Amino acid sequence: MPTPVTDEAPRILSLWQGSWAAALATGVLVWGLIIWSVIFHRRSRTKVEVPTQTRYNMPIEALYTIVPFIIIAVLFYFTARDESYVLKTSKKPDHVINVVGFQWSWAFNYLENVDGNNKTTGINSPELSAIPDKWKKSAPAGAEGVYDTGNPATKNPQTGNPGPTLWLPKGETVQFVLTSRDVIHSFWVIPFLMKQDVIPGHTNVFEVTPNKEGTFMGKCAELCGVDHSRMLFNVKVVSPAKYREHLKDLAKKGQTGYLPSGIKQTDHARNAETKNT
Repeated sequence: MPTPVTDEAPRILSLWQGSWAAALATGVLVWGLIIWSVIFHRRSRTKVEVPTQTRYNMPIEALYTIVPFIIIAVLFYFTARDESYVLKTSKKPDHVINVVGFQWSWAFNYLENVDGNNKTTGINSPELSAIPDKWKKSAPAGAEGVYDTGNPATKNPQTGNPGPTLWLPKGETVQFVLTSRDVIHSFWVIPFLMKQDVIPGHTNVFEVTPNKEGTFMGKCAELCGVDHSRMLFNVKVVSPAKYREHLKDLAKKGQTGYLPSGIKQTDHARNAETKNT
């Protein structure tokens, strides 16, 4: 497994390791019983043509019914516990970034107050119409925003890695709002140890707190068309000061405002997510 680079990732790693340990222990037990039966109940050893037939052994039947149920219940508990932890969102994270998937690259809308003016905002712009109000409220006041995007031929100028680069600040909570312009994609940053589907007409959201600086690879993990294998991107974790400097650099390049976030949600989905009636 890759080395975790967020505060949340060790919980996922622990669940993965625990699941494998439980599977290995179960496998050793089952394999051991099979091998024991083969060795100690072989015909050449017992000289018995037809072994004793056992029927309606209630203790054994209860055992092989209850034990699998207990195993499933334990795995379900830890999975549900850790899933709730890693998918927990806050009302006011430090940063909100709209990740837009499209065939066959990525766009990143940074919902940030770059100019420091709380009165200017583009949060209600039509480009962000695919995002429910519930998640827009997480953005800071005056979030006029900046953006970055790429295509399959884009490369990170520092590393030469293919795809656009998503910048994140170390030690600060980042909320990702995932939207799609066309088909289902999947946002996967490998050392985050988790991924989330990017679904047209539906918004998925999760948060991370990066704790290690560096450049990491990301990719689409859902087959999405002919150039799916080229739908790559980079994640660059830097200090908060360098992150703010990068946002200002995007603004200086004229990349202010937002790119279209994707397919607008249906009324049913929007109501379900915003709890409107």
